[in-house]
Order: sequence, then structure tokens, then C-alpha cells
Amino acid sequence: MEKQLLDVQDLEVQYGDIRALRGISMGVQKGTIVALVGANGAGKSTLLKTISGIISPNSGRIRFAGKSLNKLRPETIVNMGISHVPEGRRLFADLTVLENLELGAYPSRSRPFLNRSLEEVYDLFPVLKDRTNQNAGSLSGGEQQMLAIARAMMSQPDILMLDEPSLGLSPIVVHKMFELIKTLNGRKVTILLVEQNIHLALKISHYAFVLKTGKITMEGRGEELLSDPEVQKAYMGALG
Repeated sequence: MEKQLLDVQDLEVQYGDIRALRGISMGVQKGTIVALVGANGAGKSTLLKTISGIISPNSGRIRFAGKSLNKLRPETIVNMGISHVPEGRRLFADLTVLENLELGAYPSRSRPFLNRSLEEVYDLFPVLKDRTNQNAGSLSGGEQQMLAIARAMMSQPDILMLDEPSLGLSPIVVHKMFELIKTLNGRKVTILLVEQNIHLALKISHYAFVLKTGKITMEGRGEELLSDPEVQKAYMGALG
């Protein structure tokens, strides 16, 4: 089996008396799209935040490109090649599109490539080029989500972690967002995707993990899980 770019083993995260992650072990191979699916509160966002260093695990280990991420600061992890687009976008609403993008290239690994990165993201997101001098807060929901992803791409990541990129978007924009994720992956970006739209997430994923109350309950190729009766039953009911 090909070596994992991201390797998580026996990860435990506890908030007070609540065990948010219970012995999570999973991996992401280079060049793939891997989906994390499950209901609200299943631990998906917590897992991304722990990988990116925002939350410290109680136990377990995280390795990226063979190096341990345990106890590293979030800015160090970004500089190693992991970009995290959080749920809710977290843009600087009063700054322009360009200023938001420039902040994305702040890590030392990406600063020398600022102009090239700008060209690349404007090529991917022509609408952002048209909005260069507009404040981020004045963009539509879909444009803001594009800006959040574009800002993350400015750091020249090896892996892009997306937390609910389709949340609050119209159905047409949701489909565009998933096409964009496929395009990014086609440009050799490895993607770890947290998404409540299970059908679209599994459809574009090479591999997927189903989380339930902090544990991985199922895993497999995206298309296998999509046609699994158990997954269909669960997601058409409580998780739909």
C-alpha cells in the first residue's frame, strides 16, 4: 500500500467529560480526495482542528509526510503544507479580496511565490479577479466560500482540509463547489473533505470514513459507501 501523506493513529480528544474523538485511526494518501461524513456532533470538525493544531489531543499521534504534528503550533503546521478552510469561512470582512489572499501567502514557504499563487487562484476563480478591490464582506455566500478556499491555496498546500464547503450555498453553487474540488484535486492537491452532503461527498471521493459519536464506524471507497444499504438507510433518516 502506498505510504500515507497524513496518518492519524489512536487519536483521543476530550472536552471535560465528553469524549469528542475516541481512538480515531485514519489516513490520507497523496493525490486523493478523502471524505469524512457523519451527523452534526460526530467529531468531524474536531478532527480537522486537531490535525491543524487548533485543538491538542489527549492521546494518539498525527504524522504528516513522515513528521509528527503533535504539540506543534497551527502556524508551523500551515508552513509544513496543511491548509484548513474552517466552517464559516472566517474571512476578514473589512479587508479586500486581494488583502485576504495576500494574508494566505504569509507562511514563509509560500511568501516567495505570492505573485505566481495570485495568478493561479485568479485562474481558478475568475470572479475573484473581478472583485479584487471589493471588501470580502460584500461578496455573495458562494464568492466568500471561493475566497476562503483561494486564500488557503495561497499557502501552496500539499493537503487542503475543507470543513463544510457547501454549507448555506444554493444547489447550483453547491454543484459548482464540488466541481471546483475535483479541479483542485486534478491539480495534484490532496483533499480532506468534511461534508454533510453525503451523496456529493462520496461521489467525488476516492476514499471515505463515516464518523458517529467520535468513532469511525465504516470506511471504504466513496462509491462503495454510496451504494451501501446501511449508509443509505442512516443518511436518508437521521443524518440526511
